[in-house]
Amino acid sequence: MKRLIPSILMVALVAISLAAVPVRKADAQAGLVSSIYTRLEKNRQNLKSLSADINMQKYNSQIRDSENYYGSVKYIPVGGRSAFVRLEWTKPQHEILTVANGAWLLYRPRLSQALYGTTSSVRSAKDNDVLALLNMSAAQLKSRFGELQDVRDENLWGGISATHFKATPKTAASYKYIEVWVDKEGMPVQTKMVEKNDDSTTVRLTNVAKNQTIDKSVFEQKLDSSVKKIKG
Repeated sequence: MKRLIPSILMVALVAISLAAVPVRKADAQAGLVSSIYTRLEKNRQNLKSLSADINMQKYNSQIRDSENYYGSVKYIPVGGRSAFVRLEWTKPQHEILTVANGAWLLYRPRLSQALYGTTSSVRSAKDNDVLALLNMSAAQLKSRFGELQDVRDENLWGGISATHFKATPKTAASYKYIEVWVDKEGMPVQTKMVEKNDDSTTVRLTNVAKNQTIDKSVFEQKLDSSVKKIKG
């Protein structure tokens, strides 16, 4: 199953600034981290649906080149792997991935081909994308990553105010760390996953619309009989 998107964060705290105002700096960081957890949890509890434009950039560190994907995503949380997802890439190629009722289907029109499978057969070790973070409680985030690093406020594209943090998995994982940018409402609007070979995947959500009615029929793909179906 094609990864939907990996998650984000990075940048180290400068030792000099820590030494300059040790107590206030520690307090400020503690307050910022607490704020992140509070916002993420509130967003998770209040989120009933999500529609957004999505941009994914995959960077190859060996050849120092990147590939960009553009599309849209629709999402309805149901809990665990039962969430409804529709991820439609429009560039560089048209592909549609839907997830519903414990099953996934990836349709590739140009090949007249569709891959399919069950979500229970998909490895969960790479819970590093935006949608995984949307479904992750503050307690789960703490358990999986421990102390957050490089916590700071910054402005993203379009003047979006966000809080950045870096998280390193406490147990074995396929990646080194992730970076995440959370907006003022607790929505992870950008993520970056850095793999062990320094390749990375950055995902951005724009034009985010939350808690609007989404017809569940969009999560069903009715394919022509000529489409070849392959079990993934």
